[in-house]
Amino acid sequence: MSKKVNRRDLIRLGLTSSLLGVFNFKSLAKTSINITNVSSEDEIKPIVISTWNHGIAANKAAWEIIKKNGSSLDAVEFGVRVTESDLTNRSVGIGGYPDIDGHVTLDACIMDQNSNCGSVAFLEGIAHPISVARAVMEKTPHVMLVGKGAKKFALAHDFKKISTPIPEVKKEWKAWKKKHNKLLKTPAVNTENHDTIGMLAIDNNGNISGSCTTSGWAYKMHGRVGDSPIIGAGLFVDNEIGAACATGVGESIIKIAGSHTVVECMRNGYSPQEACEEAIKRIIKKQGNVKDLQCCFIALDKFGNTGAHSIRDGFNYAIKNNDFEGIKNSSYSI
Repeated sequence: MSKKVNRRDLIRLGLTSSLLGVFNFKSLAKTSINITNVSSEDEIKPIVISTWNHGIAANKAAWEIIKKNGSSLDAVEFGVRVTESDLTNRSVGIGGYPDIDGHVTLDACIMDQNSNCGSVAFLEGIAHPISVARAVMEKTPHVMLVGKGAKKFALAHDFKKISTPIPEVKKEWKAWKKKHNKLLKTPAVNTENHDTIGMLAIDNNGNISGSCTTSGWAYKMHGRVGDSPIIGAGLFVDNEIGAACATGVGESIIKIAGSHTVVECMRNGYSPQEACEEAIKRIIKKQGNVKDLQCCFIALDKFGNTGAHSIRDGFNYAIKNNDFEGIKNSSYSI
C-alpha cells in the first residue's frame, strides 16, 4: 500500500530542490511515497459526516453552526442532540430501547481538536447525554462519569430530566420479555443493536471534533456498556491527522480500539477509506466467526477526505459540505 504524505511530510523529509541529490529516485521508489496525493493546508474544507440515515437531520443542525463560523465542537454536540431528541429513534436517546430489566441507559462521548474529551456511561433519565459528556470535559478534571455519579453530576448542572422508556417502547419491551423469558437476545445484523450516531466535523478554521451517543444494545444485560462512550473505541480525534468513529457491536470494536486504530492507520499514510478497511479487517481476523456481527467505521482526514467501511452490506452514512448533502452506502468486506 502506497504511503500518502502532505506538505509538512515533504518538508520533514527534505524533498526540496536543495536536497534532491540526497533522495534519489530509487530511494523515493523504495519508500513508496505517492506524491500525486500530496495535500496542502489551502485545501482544508469544512465538512460534517455522521452514521446512518438519521445523520441527515443531525448534519443539517451541525452545518448551521459551521456555516456561521461556529466551532466543530459545538457542531458535533448540537448535531447529535437532534438524534437524541428523536422519539422515533430506537437506538439513541429518549426513544431508545431498554436493557433486559427495562432501564434505558445512555452512553456518549465527545472530543475536541485539543484532545480534550468527556464521556458518560450507564446514564439514566437525562435528555442529552452528549451535553453531559461535554460538561464532564469542561467542568471536571475527569474524562468519564458513569451511572448514579453521572446522573448526580448532570442534575447538579441543571440538565433536563426525562422519563424512560417512553410508553410505546415499554410496551415492546414487555412483549419481548414475555417471549424470551428473560433470556438475553442474540444480536442480529443491521437491527436494534448498533444504530449509534457518531459525528465528525471540520470547521472553517480547520479544527476537527467528534461525538458519539447511543442507548446501546437493545435488551442488553443491565450494566452493559459498549464502545460508544469509550475514547479510542467509539471515537477518536487527532487534529493533526483526522478522526474516526464507530457503530456496530461495541464489544468487537473495543477489542481493537477501533477508532484509534483507524486514526493511527491514517497517521501511517493510509487514506481514510483504507484505514477503515484495515480496522474492519482486524476485527474479522480477531473475531473469527462474524456470521451475526456488524461493525462499521467512518473517518475523515485533516483535509476533509472521507472513508467508510463495514463488515457486511447495509451500512450508510450522511455527508454535508458545500458541495454535497446526502447519504452514501459504505463499502463492505463480506
